[in-house]
Amino acid sequence: MSVLKVVEILGNSPISFEDAIKNIVNEASKTIKKIKSVYVQDMQVTVNNNKIEMYRVTAKVCFSILQD
Repeated sequence: MSVLKVVEILGNSPISFEDAIKNIVNEASKTIKKIKSVYVQDMQVTVNNNKIEMYRVTAKVCFSILQD
């Protein structure tokens, strides 16, 4: 039997959505062990002078807290 927990995390990057997701996984893995998946719930960008300034991602990180 496995028991999983899900936390919602916001991440951003000036480079890309993919980089924002990588930032979420990298930072979450500092305190969360056994990450199983990341569900991208929402994506948005901030714009300044008609140029993308920041890529933002809202994601749900799923990880194991109990495993037999």
